[in-house]
Order: sequence, then structure tokens, then C-alpha cells
Amino acid sequence: MIGDEVKKVKPGDRVYTAKTVTGAYAEYALALEEQVHCLPEKISFGQGAGVWVPYGTAYHALYHSAEAHASESVLVHGASGGVGSAAVQMARAMGLTIFGTAGTQKGLNLAKREGAHQVFDHSKPGYQEEILKATGGHGVDIILEMLANVNLATDLKLLATKGRVIIIGNRGEITINPRDLMLRRASARGFTIWALTPAEEAEIHAGLFAGLENGTLRPVVEKELPLAEAPRAHKEILEPGAAGKIVLVL
Repeated sequence: MIGDEVKKVKPGDRVYTAKTVTGAYAEYALALEEQVHCLPEKISFGQGAGVWVPYGTAYHALYHSAEAHASESVLVHGASGGVGSAAVQMARAMGLTIFGTAGTQKGLNLAKREGAHQVFDHSKPGYQEEILKATGGHGVDIILEMLANVNLATDLKLLATKGRVIIIGNRGEITINPRDLMLRRASARGFTIWALTPAEEAEIHAGLFAGLENGTLRPVVEKELPLAEAPRAHKEILEPGAAGKIVLVL
């Protein structure tokens, strides 16, 4: 059902939501007009359910926070996850050189398939040295960090001059050496997608629609589970080897 004053969409349109008024874990959800966005025909509804948080986060990280541009290099930690795979696809379309990490062969294959130029097993001791070697010793321009409390101290040593770490995920405290930033004239930047300005959000949705429409953005749905199994989905997405998105269906 659509309210009488809604002009942006009409009954029968294919849409995805970015936030709702009543919550999305339900058979029916109430959303404001500005929370509903058109979904291109080539994208399934299952994929549409996995658009906003991972792709909005990746876009905000690469475009707004990192201010990435073609010819730069980016290290995507957790490149097989929802945000990671979105960032890999996006960075590839932007013309960046992409290094991706994952913890299983399945994850490494997914990251490579979605556009990473080189992949590294982050469960393997010394993988950071392999990444630095792959850059010719220069370091990477951008690091997208999904688990800062584990990786941030090492990330700073992998940066190129004027490099930047974009902190997307964190689960605790970590000790770093600020001199690693000083020597490289680098920075570590954090954000939350919930604090987007209206202008940033409008830009993100326009960019996402273009990428979904032309095929450069392809949400990876690893599994679909019944809505009643939501607790299982939350558990499985945190387990080692989880890839892409788990979508809840009615």
C-alpha cells in the first residue's frame, strides 16, 4: 500500500528500503517515502534486501571518507563479507588496484571473483608482509578495516605516504603507535552510516542505482533463511567463512 501523497513510487514498482519506521523483520513494514528506492530489474528482491547497509557503507567509505580515486590501491579486509564484497566491486569499477583478505579458500575465491586483483589469507601468519611485498614496498593508499581492534596497529605499517585507514568495524580497544601515522603523513578515519547527512545519502542512492543498473554492483547472497530463523542467521554471519549476505525471507 502507498500513501496518497507519495509521488516517488507507485504500486507495482520494484523497490528496496533503506531503514523503515517499524522495522524490517516482519511480514509487513511501514517506510517513509524517502526510505524507499527503486530496484533495477536485473537485481532480485533477495539481492535488494542486501543493498543498503553493505553498499551504502562501502560507498560512504570509498567516496566520502577515503576520497578514493582511480590509480590508487586499496586493501579490503574481510573482502568476502557483505561490506567487503561490495567494496571490492565498487573499487574495481572506480579503477583502483584491489588487495583483498579472507580466512578461507572459499572466501578468497569469492573476493577474486568479485574483482580483487590479489587476495591474501588473513589466517596465515605473515600475510601482512605478503601484502607489503605485493605493493613493491610502497604500501597501500587506502585500507578498509572491518575489525580495527585486531588489525589497526598493523594497518598503520602497511600504509603508503598520505595513506588512510577507514575504520568500518570495531569490537574493542587496541594500542597503536601514532608515529606510524606521523612518518607516513597518514590518517585513520572512522564513521557510522547512521550519521549520514541527507545530501550524502541522496548521493549514495543515486550511485548505487547506477551501479546496480549497469551491473558493476551485484549483491552477493550466500544463503536465504526463513524469517523465523533470524537468530540462526545472526549466528552464522559471525562465524568464520561466512560470505556475502544472509537474507531472511517469508
